[in-house]
Amino acid sequence: MKIKEERRDTKEVEEMYPDQKDHDVNGEKSLSRSTKKTEVKRPFSCSQCGKRFTRKGYLKTHMLIHAGIKPFTCPQCGKSFISKGILRDHMLIHTGIKSFSCSQCGKSFIQKNRLKNHLVTHTSEKPFSCSQCGKSFKKKSNIKRHMLIHTGIKSFSCSQCRKTFTQKSSLKDHMLIHAGIKSFSCSQCGKSFTHKSYLRRHMLIHTGIKSFSCSQCGKSFTEKSQLKKHLVTHTSEKPFSCSQCGKSFINKSVLKRHMLVHTGIKSFSCSQCGNTFTHKSSLKDHMLIHTGIKSFCCSQCGKSFINKSNLNRHMLVHTGMNSFNCFQCGTNFRHKGQLKIHLVTHSS
Repeated sequence: MKIKEERRDTKEVEEMYPDQKDHDVNGEKSLSRSTKKTEVKRPFSCSQCGKRFTRKGYLKTHMLIHAGIKPFTCPQCGKSFISKGILRDHMLIHTGIKSFSCSQCGKSFIQKNRLKNHLVTHTSEKPFSCSQCGKSFKKKSNIKRHMLIHTGIKSFSCSQCRKTFTQKSSLKDHMLIHAGIKSFSCSQCGKSFTHKSYLRRHMLIHTGIKSFSCSQCGKSFTEKSQLKKHLVTHTSEKPFSCSQCGKSFINKSVLKRHMLVHTGIKSFSCSQCGNTFTHKSSLKDHMLIHTGIKSFCCSQCGKSFINKSNLNRHMLVHTGMNSFNCFQCGTNFRHKGQLKIHLVTHSS
């Protein structure tokens, strides 16, 4: 009976991971399967999503997903599953046994199919391409997840802030923000994060490694996404406009940040003087005034400043550049703020 059960479980895994079953544990194609490739007949089709199966039993189990029925419950954590086989796989998490190890990095897994999925990360191949944007992926499951972006369907909504997501996992990750749970702490500076991936990204700051460089100005970044955002600054495009004042911005995140100005909400308060700010970063900059620390020094005159933006503004004094011109009288100014003050004289 045990052999029969194991065989059935293997077939269940093959049904669930059809794109993985032609590979062995080492990530290489099985010779026996690649030489005689016979197309598997899947006569049983799901009426709701069109997915096909080799057996009626597999279709019945699959239909439980659409019905939302999960009859098999874990006695240790209460999590429920659609089949006994999946519950058995889940139970391995509680045992802590990870029998399948990666020969390249030593990472261990509780299931063979998880190791198979992991092995793809060690290759540079990305065989699955998106037909709409051309982005490539290592796994079929990743491209399926990506395709939801193009549909625009966001079925998972946050009960607290109404923000919507394409995936349930993204909603779960988001909920940690509201809970205030930050389980991943940096060993070097003590800063905490909601996800392990955020901590990994943060750790790059301490290494000082900036692998992504701008071809136009040479500025380097720790992440590819940071470089992408920076590249927009070299273009004159500002596609994101404020509906209230018409001001335009180079990216969506900057527009979101700007919109707080119109709400008048200033959630960040200085504990020393009571001054309030719309952004946490603004409060941080302000706090430097109380500390008296001026880390940014002018190379030409030695004058020090509390932040880089103030130093940059000061440097214009040495260059003699007057970049801001009054369209009414032609007077030139070094700073935008000076021009704004000057324009008031014309209105009066």
